Amino acid sequence: MTRVIAVVIGAFELITGIWSFLAPMSFFDNVANFAPRNIHLLHDVGAFQVGLGFVLILPVVLRAPLRVPLIAVLVASVLHLFSHVEDISLGGHTITDLSVLTFMCVALAIAIVMDVRASPA
Repeated sequence: MTRVIAVVIGAFELITGIWSFLAPMSFFDNVANFAPRNIHLLHDVGAFQVGLGFVLILPVVLRAPLRVPLIAVLVASVLHLFSHVEDISLGGHTITDLSVLTFMCVALAIAIVMDVRASPA
């Protein structure tokens, strides 16, 4: 189940990252409509999301340990969630954003607990 969680969240990060990187205007219009529009920032966000996706999917493909990538992506996801709470008055899709980000944080935390229980080292 840990690897399934890693692949699902990794795929989400990859898809949204590729979208933000390759089609920043579309991503801005549909997801990240926080003024002012900043194409470079959307490219940066996409690049980092692609990295987060790969860091979760690659260990699954290589059958490598997942604990460190899971913890790293959880830290990034918690900070992302906090930024949406902090910036709630700036716009966005509050219900969807907070729900999806909270779900991702909880799923990653569950995956870490499952990984620790399966292999305490």
